[in-house]
Amino acid sequence: MSAQGEALALVEEFHREKLAAMLQHMAHARRVGQYDANNTYQYVINRDDVQLSWLSNAILALGGTEPAPAERPAETASEHVSAHAMFERDAQAAQALVERWRPRVEAMSNARNRKMLEVILGETAEQQRFFEQAMAGRTDLLGRRGDPSGPARGAVMGDRWIE
Repeated sequence: MSAQGEALALVEEFHREKLAAMLQHMAHARRVGQYDANNTYQYVINRDDVQLSWLSNAILALGGTEPAPAERPAETASEHVSAHAMFERDAQAAQALVERWRPRVEAMSNARNRKMLEVILGETAEQQRFFEQAMAGRTDLLGRRGDPSGPARGAVMGDRWIE
């Protein structure tokens, strides 16, 4: 396999893993109603989406085909886990992704793709930190609220609109 073919296979594999992570984050965001924690999930999902667009562009530049767009993850109604357990699962998954991919990324010869993947791994480590802070009960993950009376009250809906 050529160097470009190997790079393409690696970026496609990384894309699949990041897509799976984003779909998991989307499923968890629908289950976490606390405003600050849900807002953090929305931020993480937005970054996942940006990262996937970078990866898609790299795949096309390497001669691959456009990856299929993300689909709404299937509901798992039988899974009744706490928000804490979801944060823990996402933190562990982020850590595992970084640990699994860091050596492979460092060994890449293409500087542009290596740097892109390093940035994504750095942001994934940041996501891990967010999830760990959420597990600890922090509500100021994306900044401090102007109103010092405490965290937002109420909950967000799992779906924003009904078609």
